[in-house]
Amino acid sequence: MSAETADRVHRRTEALAAEGIDVVRVAYPDMMGSDRGRDVLLHHLPHAVGHGLAFSRAVYHTAALGDHSYIPGGLEAGMPDFLVRPDLTTLVALPWEPGVAWCIGDVRDPATGLPVPESPRDLLRQVIGRLLDADLTAVVGPELEYVLLDPDPASPVGWRRYAPAPGHVYTTGRKGDPDGHLLRTLRALHALGLDVSGGNREFDSGQFEINLSHSEALDAADRAFRFKAAIKEIAHTEGRLATFMAKPFNDGGGSGFHVHLSLVDAGGRNVFDAPREPYGLSASARHALAGVLAHAPALSALLNPTVNSYKRFGPDTTAPWLVNWGLDNRNALVRVPPERGGAARLEARLGDATANPYLAIAGLLAAAHLGIAAAEEPPAPMTGDGRDRGTAALLPTDLGQALDALEGDDRLTDALGKPFVDAFLTFKRDELARFQRYVTDWEFREYSRLI
Repeated sequence: MSAETADRVHRRTEALAAEGIDVVRVAYPDMMGSDRGRDVLLHHLPHAVGHGLAFSRAVYHTAALGDHSYIPGGLEAGMPDFLVRPDLTTLVALPWEPGVAWCIGDVRDPATGLPVPESPRDLLRQVIGRLLDADLTAVVGPELEYVLLDPDPASPVGWRRYAPAPGHVYTTGRKGDPDGHLLRTLRALHALGLDVSGGNREFDSGQFEINLSHSEALDAADRAFRFKAAIKEIAHTEGRLATFMAKPFNDGGGSGFHVHLSLVDAGGRNVFDAPREPYGLSASARHALAGVLAHAPALSALLNPTVNSYKRFGPDTTAPWLVNWGLDNRNALVRVPPERGGAARLEARLGDATANPYLAIAGLLAAAHLGIAAAEEPPAPMTGDGRDRGTAALLPTDLGQALDALEGDDRLTDALGKPFVDAFLTFKRDELARFQRYVTDWEFREYSRLI
């Protein structure tokens, strides 16, 4: 660490102490998008910035319940370290944890100083870098839904939906949120600096949607990552569980992760806007749209990354299940909202809330960039409810199909980097194999008595 950096860290440490901060929580995203990290006592922060915090690289190969995948650089290599250095530009006090500040860490290989292939944040940086080489900056607006649950010892899963009231979509106030969860959450997220624009009850019981303002792609992904971690922490302070599962209950709906994206040039002009061209969209916008559609089957693996994801889809749901697009049509995989000018954008509605924000945004931007390079036009926009399977290709219907589509999409694999894709495929195929071996309640009910 240079003398200048050391002095800057020292001054920042003193300022934190004056604010009553004595712990810094350093977090980074794993392959699933979950936050991993370490709480660092403030007096140790200069060492953490200068040397880095050591973690086993096998954490990237570790699933939600601790199962390990055999991916190069992990278990078979002796679980070597990578280093995480706090990015102090992302430092912010936690409203619900007095005395604690939170920041995102940069992941590096201690031998080379380079990112490790599995780092989602660095993968997004690589994709953003290619756009910057073309003098384009990606602007992204994430929309995420989640379901809030109350403890219920009588329930088979130990939880029940908070404030059951189906159909209260787009409502606010106590009628759909009797304990005021949404107001507390919006205020906490604002204090956290996440630039949320608002929120409301969604369609399903206990379901909420909170929108984050548009910003440059890495910042948007950082805020979406922190948003998901914050929602879970806030729910814990209430004695509740917040889940981003795609479809947590058989008799309920699903939770989506919609991504609004546009591109601006070096002068800050939205290059998607073109009032005199078809649909009011420039050639770049139409080509980007065509790229997302062309790579949609492979993108499913990144934006619908769990076994549960594919239970959200179907002709009787509002989740897109065909590869199509529409003008201000929410049944489409890609919706083009009606705004033009500086607000011209694409809304990718493919993703569900389990998606890792870094990987989802990286995949969409890579596909859009490939579409611009290929200069292909999209098909005609869909109209109506878009449920006719004869009008467009069907998306993958399970995780295995989606992983096969990603593996078979050479152009997208090259754009994301084969080392990352290989690690991701291994990790997710292990998850799929564990599920296929697991005896479910459905199987017992279906087969145990009559057969």
